[in-house]
Amino acid sequence: MISLGKIFRKYTGVLRQYKVLYVINNWLNRNQLQHNKPLYKKYGLEKSILSNIGSQDFQPHHEDIPWLDQPEAKGQLQAHPGFQDFDQETQAEVERFIADGYLILKNFFAAAEVDQLNLEIDSLLEQDSLDFNYTGRKIMESFKVSPMANTFFRAPRLLKLLRFIMGKEIIPFHTINFIAGSEQRAHSDSIHMTTEPQGYLIAAWIALEDISPDQGPLTYYPGSHRLPYISTADYPSGHSRWRLGEFANKHFEDKIEEVIEAHDFKPQTFLAKKGDVLLWHANLIHGGSAITRPGATRKSMVAHYFCEGVICYHEISQRPALLP
Repeated sequence: MISLGKIFRKYTGVLRQYKVLYVINNWLNRNQLQHNKPLYKKYGLEKSILSNIGSQDFQPHHEDIPWLDQPEAKGQLQAHPGFQDFDQETQAEVERFIADGYLILKNFFAAAEVDQLNLEIDSLLEQDSLDFNYTGRKIMESFKVSPMANTFFRAPRLLKLLRFIMGKEIIPFHTINFIAGSEQRAHSDSIHMTTEPQGYLIAAWIALEDISPDQGPLTYYPGSHRLPYISTADYPSGHSRWRLGEFANKHFEDKIEEVIEAHDFKPQTFLAKKGDVLLWHANLIHGGSAITRPGATRKSMVAHYFCEGVICYHEISQRPALLP
């Protein structure tokens, strides 16, 4: 089916601001929105599945939150029979996820598998089967054309752990590959891949080479996932009835910077080894540090996963997620 999203991956002009174009895109891809009909009914949302959607449609938000976000999470975790299925190192990391909003899986993917994925991504770029989006940094949805990327994306061991952490069935949604570091300002994924009820998104960051401090490594702010979720109502997005704010994303990142300063959060840096994986909470603040060695790569792949039975959308552009 035709997708205006494919055009917007490269396009950076004013047309990106008009809400009606996203509604047209929804209509063109309406088959991928049918899953929302029972969900809208379940959560009392009385509007068309083709319409714009945002946090303003859910006031107040539904009280259902992931089980590891609940006050008694650690006790529930220890009592869960499935917890014993994981080795002690993984168990300790899951406990850290509760407190800090992330966990690290060392040597999760074999180096030979990573090398094969890198070769495949390079080949697909040369063939123009993959390309960077408008940022010039991000290769979107490689899993759709790269068998190896899809293998990583749907690795059974990874999905099993994600299913346990989230307490729901997992829907693999989206991947981004990087050759160089993103150098992206600190942000939370919850504004870009939003759910109702809140918090039913999780991300995996996979190191596709050893990462040193001069390559623009990933940074994150432990404990920031416990803060209230930020929506476009919490900062000057510039949105109007018909248009999106031209600098809505920049102003969101400005807001995140204020939050970091207000809570005196200190960043940690992920100096990963090839094959390591970092999982992070939907609301964990993270970003990409500066590249200080000219020409340095930072090969990596980010995978995002929604949970079944929740509404998924993009808070800034107010478009519902397209799911097969």
